[in-house]
Amino acid sequence: MNLSERLNEDMKQAMRNQEKFKLTTIRMVRATIKNLEIDLKRTLNDDEVLDILSREIKQRKDALQDFIKAGREDLADNLNVEIDIIARYLPEQLTEEEIKVIVQQTIQETGASSKADMGKVMSALMPKVKGRADGKLVNQAVQQLLQ
Repeated sequence: MNLSERLNEDMKQAMRNQEKFKLTTIRMVRATIKNLEIDLKRTLNDDEVLDILSREIKQRKDALQDFIKAGREDLADNLNVEIDIIARYLPEQLTEEEIKVIVQQTIQETGASSKADMGKVMSALMPKVKGRADGKLVNQAVQQLLQ
């Protein structure tokens, strides 16, 4: 079962179980996927759906920081729940240690030696960690190891 089908089945299950918050969150994600499918005039594959899920989580994490700064804990709590619901569809996230190991391997593969080579490392690295690591964490690890 691909991700789109899984989202669809989970949406139906949330309807049956009357889980309104989960249902609303999945519907928002599915709407984003559907809009892109309409724009591209084709169905999306799992990698493209993963990109959308990652983007949705990133948007919510950015908004979460703003809500916390504004003292809106009620909205922050809702976003945390949405992030948890969406994160269930992503592959298991890499730990910081696992990210560092992959970054070190990629630096060796690309022959990078300074921060000037960061773009080369990142372009080779991101496909390896796609959907499994936050881009900010990966970027920080690359910066630390390319000093």
